[in-house]
Amino acid sequence: MINSTHRALVLGGTGRTGALVARKLGERGIEPRTASRRGADVAFDWDQPEGHAPALEGVRSVYLVAPTLRIKFARQVADFLDLAAAAGVRHVTYLSTYGSVEAPPEVDIRAVELDLARRDSFTHSILRPAWVMQNFSDEHLPLVNDTIIVPTSGGSEAFVDAEDIASVAVETLVKPTAHSGAIYALAGPQALTVGEVTDIIRRVIGRPVAYNDIDAELWINGAVQAGFIPADYAIMLRWLTGTIAAGKGSRPNHDIEKVTGRSATRFEEFARRHAAAWAQRAAE
Repeated sequence: MINSTHRALVLGGTGRTGALVARKLGERGIEPRTASRRGADVAFDWDQPEGHAPALEGVRSVYLVAPTLRIKFARQVADFLDLAAAAGVRHVTYLSTYGSVEAPPEVDIRAVELDLARRDSFTHSILRPAWVMQNFSDEHLPLVNDTIIVPTSGGSEAFVDAEDIASVAVETLVKPTAHSGAIYALAGPQALTVGEVTDIIRRVIGRPVAYNDIDAELWINGAVQAGFIPADYAIMLRWLTGTIAAGKGSRPNHDIEKVTGRSATRFEEFARRHAAAWAQRAAE
């Protein structure tokens, strides 16, 4: 039974984690209100603030996903949080990034964390996920001629399943008091190189898959020139890939199990669940 007195606003509600958070909230009896530019319960655009207050009406908690493909967004988020406080929101769970304390100063990820920490009108939780496994099964790191192309210089990362991120997020939204002020570094149970990820995908789908550990600047400049990312977002990609290349990628921990009571998903389990995505690309 849905509890109509506890409505949660899910920003990015049609996105990779947001859609999962909304579904899982409903399963826990919390009414989700998905918000996105299109296809959600309410229209939400960070560049159209006149729609933010209506989205917050009757909302008790918020799953906060900052504007994507941007490095400057702290002011917009702060204005939204002011509205959330005025609307009577009691808890905010923020989707941040693993290692956010070491993010380039030009990127506002850490600024939003600090803003939340200064506020006392509502409680908050911060989620800092590692690279998401779904990067390999969607358009972020697509197979190009049966090849995964991303620069990591052989470094490893404890890739995490978006399902696990969503499960942790839901726990913080359902039981906000228990997770007030918590910071969770969400990582998978194995630190894998992309070469090892490629091997797992190859075994699961039963056909050749290669890995091209491309030069970082060549890859980033190509993404900018192709229009996949704005030019100023290149600094974010340099940080994310450079961290792994420097041997400072995320490492396994027990935060997911501590919050959900279940072990984090292994990459092979994820690959078997999403094998159809790679098979479909092979057929295209």
